[in-house]
Formats: sequence, C-alpha cells, structure tokens
Amino acid sequence: MATKRTYTAIVSLALALAVALSACGGGSDTAGSEPAASTPGATDTVAIQSVDGVGDVLVDADGAALYSAEQEADGEILCVDACASIWLPLTLPAGAAGPTADDELADRLGVVERPDGAEQVSFDGEPLYRFAEDPEPGTVTGDGFTDTFAGTEFIWHVASPSGASGGSPAPGGIYD
Repeated sequence: MATKRTYTAIVSLALALAVALSACGGGSDTAGSEPAASTPGATDTVAIQSVDGVGDVLVDADGAALYSAEQEADGEILCVDACASIWLPLTLPAGAAGPTADDELADRLGVVERPDGAEQVSFDGEPLYRFAEDPEPGTVTGDGFTDTFAGTEFIWHVASPSGASGGSPAPGGIYD
C-alpha cells in the first residue's frame, strides 16, 4: 500500500506543478496587464514622423498616418458605421488614462467620446483616424481624399504638428 500512496502523491505533485507552471506563462496572453501607453518606456499614442513627399505628419504607435475630417473640426463625431470601417478611429484601450505623446504634442491631445462610448484620440479638438487603404506604416494616401457616407460628405487631411494639411481634394467614393 505504501507504493500506491507514493504513486498517488507523485501524480498529485506532478499535476499541481503542471498547473502552477501553466499559470506562470510562457504564452503571449497579456490579459490583466496595464495598457502599453501607461507603462514606462512604452510607445506613445501619437508621434511625429517625416514622410517622403509630405513632410512631418502625426502617426499612431504603429507608424500609421493619422487623418482628420474637415466636417469634424468642432469635435463632433460624424464618421460612424461604414465610414469607420474605412477611416479607422484612433481609440484608447479600455482603462487607459489618456493619450500620450512627447512634450511638443502632449498638451494638444485629448479625447472625444464616440457614439458607441469609446474614447477617440483628438488633436487640437479634431478626432483622429487611420486610413484603411494606406498600404503600410509611413505612407500617406488619404490626404485631400473626399468621400460620402450616409449622405455626409467628408474631406480628409493628414494631421501634422501644425494642424491638418489642407491638401487639395482628391476624388473619393460614395458609400451610401
């Protein structure tokens, strides 16, 4: 009988050890971690990047160019539904204290509440978006783009440290 108890104790210990090791990680699950923006040395929510042929533009943490729509200059969110599937709102992760940037930009960043309750990052009061059709980080293809969603025409400009670019309107699409 001593052998059976020893075997049972070894199996129980092995199972407990396996459970403890799997709880310690090794995987990439970051649930329960603080948002990246609030950890020391984390990438800023908004930064400045020089783009060939365009100049200095605002980019998100992944280097994607950020845009604003003339029609939302007062901070009112009009780009929803189909519009927000092409012009992707730059939103804060749940629980984030606010957007981050270097000293040159930090005082000009804020948040605007979207109709769905998400907090969208704004620059000088204008909500910021990424353009789904920009092929890669560090490219700007939506500057001056015009399109219409649900009867509202939008004119988009790449955001820069000096404000929206004011680029010439480019043909877009109607997405009613």
